[in-house]
Amino acid sequence: MELGIGMFGDLAFDQTTGKYKDAGIKIREILEQVKLMDEVGIDVFAMGEHHRPDYAVSSPEIVLAAAASITKNIKLASGVTVLSSSEPVKVYEDFATLDLISDGRAEVFVGRGSFIESFPLYGYSLNDYEQLFDEKLELLLKINSEENVSWSGKLRAPMQNQTVYPRAKNNGKLPIWRAVGGTPQSVLSAAKLGMPLVVAIIGGMPIQFKNLIEFYKQEYLKAGHDESEMQIAIHSHTFVSDEKEVVDGYFYNYKSQMDRIGSSRGWAPYTKMQYEGGRGKDGALFIGNVNEVADKINYMKEIFGITRFIGHMDVGDPAHDVMMKSIELFGEQVKTLLN
Repeated sequence: MELGIGMFGDLAFDQTTGKYKDAGIKIREILEQVKLMDEVGIDVFAMGEHHRPDYAVSSPEIVLAAAASITKNIKLASGVTVLSSSEPVKVYEDFATLDLISDGRAEVFVGRGSFIESFPLYGYSLNDYEQLFDEKLELLLKINSEENVSWSGKLRAPMQNQTVYPRAKNNGKLPIWRAVGGTPQSVLSAAKLGMPLVVAIIGGMPIQFKNLIEFYKQEYLKAGHDESEMQIAIHSHTFVSDEKEVVDGYFYNYKSQMDRIGSSRGWAPYTKMQYEGGRGKDGALFIGNVNEVADKINYMKEIFGITRFIGHMDVGDPAHDVMMKSIELFGEQVKTLLN
């Protein structure tokens, strides 16, 4: 099982100045953190895409390209590329270029995203939300498998025997994962296409996703895909510290971001009871000491048969030194305890 770390580039809000943390400082911290991930044996780094004042990264491929130049082994993925509001040709070109820079370490996680700011920003209508994704995924997969592309859809101009360069290292093909939040139709689509699956589990009880993942497995095999090539990952909020006061204190970072997002979605203020409940064995928060986090990841492998776990580790923008320690523990100690 591969172990990964995901980030969105959260920016802390300073109540005294009324401003968010400087995005440049945050991005430079992320690069230091990815360098450490590589050094401690983390297998994958996934960088998210957002277009909001409380996140530093709107172009994951740029950050990943910078990370490629200071790392040697870690796979570099988007987490996620909001494909509905992206241009598939440019997505392939950017990640193929990243693949060449990194000597074959690039991956793309495609999804609809949980925020909608990119749609009006890039001139897309939310009325086309579903169709945009379906069309663009079809085109991206075609570009990934064919050097000369002919394609037509309803929402984008057709392509007639056009070439897309440069080509990725592995016979022009990039690993393209389907990232989902739990919608059966999305899971079914991924299974039929034979795409690796990433399921975001960030609330409730992970066991509630068991039927969904079993559904993916059944439909994947029913579609005739090779079972040995099946890949399933989960992506969950994670933070590691062997100091109880650090874990307790992280609640305030976590609450600040949950409340900031929740204020626009009608959520009630996040509570300590929710935090502690999520940290329990049956909860969706992988937050605690080395043994607690390792035990929960092993439990996920047991119930889901996952091939990759990605710990989303910068919710609420914890201090850089605290993040570095969490990454160190995750790679050097949690990883050694995984089955």
